[in-house]
Amino acid sequence: GGDHTITYPILQALAAKHGPVGLVHVDAHSDTGDTALGERIYHGSPFRRCAEEGLLERGRVVQIGIRGSSYDPDPNKYCREQGFRVVPAEECWLKSLEPLMREVRAQMGDSPVYISFDIDGLDPAYAPGTGTPEIAGLTPAQALEIIRGCKGLNIVGCDLVEVAPMYDVSGNTALLGANLLFEMLCVLPGVKTL
Repeated sequence: GGDHTITYPILQALAAKHGPVGLVHVDAHSDTGDTALGERIYHGSPFRRCAEEGLLERGRVVQIGIRGSSYDPDPNKYCREQGFRVVPAEECWLKSLEPLMREVRAQMGDSPVYISFDIDGLDPAYAPGTGTPEIAGLTPAQALEIIRGCKGLNIVGCDLVEVAPMYDVSGNTALLGANLLFEMLCVLPGVKTL
């Protein structure tokens, strides 16, 4: 629920308990902007604020599905400088993401991990009800591969953000979001599934 700003205080609380955490972040945008309209905290800046505060273990941050418009000619430069792994959407097109998730599981290891899933990581053909849609995104099947690929990780929390009911005329975005969140609950440690 909510916009991506909600992840910032959640990660503050988790880092207070666990220390810096790894992050599996699915999104159309890296959300590492500095300011917007003079504000440092907004839905496009949570992961910059988290990096600045040392809430993330930078070598264990993976951002999947990044694409779209930007105000910067190199929108992923900050992420790379922080040691984040950025997987642009075009590297995901027309293929299974199971091999990528094997690499992600190896990168994350046994340390605490948080999953943050922005619904705009999916193509707006599947999830139009969001405030910042970007074309050429992930499919629902790829979203399931990412989430199910997190099974076995030491997941300490998760979120699904940016569903905007006012733009979700068909209700498909809410349906997809609810199912993806259910899938995240199913991969939490200790949850038994068939």
